[in-house]
Amino acid sequence: MPTEQALYFALSALLILVGLAGTVLPALPGVPLVFAGMLLAAWADHFVHVGAFTLIVLGVLCLLALAIDFVAGLLGAKRVGASAQALWGAMIGTIVGLFFGLPGIVFGPFLGAVAGELLVGSRLERAAHVGIGTWLGLLFGTLAKIALCFTMLGVFALSFLF
Repeated sequence: MPTEQALYFALSALLILVGLAGTVLPALPGVPLVFAGMLLAAWADHFVHVGAFTLIVLGVLCLLALAIDFVAGLLGAKRVGASAQALWGAMIGTIVGLFFGLPGIVFGPFLGAVAGELLVGSRLERAAHVGIGTWLGLLFGTLAKIALCFTMLGVFALSFLF
């Protein structure tokens, strides 16, 4: 294996590892990084083991994970009857939470949804219920994203090995 190709494989492995971390850290575009790492590995191998069909499957799984990530918290909030302000609050709380590390990532969407629901005059109990629904939606979305990421790894590994 030429040195340049080995460097490409090392970089692709690094992208995949950083991407896996990004599936739970919203500050990193996890699944797209995993896909980019796999694409780089396929390219470094001159698409001998991983071809167009496999890359299309991986791309679809990546897009599915992105869609789930985007709507999961909103669906959780909507399921418990959150107001539009609570949905906006959850989105803003997610963004602001990124600046406060792991506690912000965990509690930002919850606090944003609660604040949004309180703005429309809901009682604290109702607002907390909406916040929990939002948080559970985000949790299930993250779990689905992790599952899809590992599915991508399995598809890639099978394609590369066979």
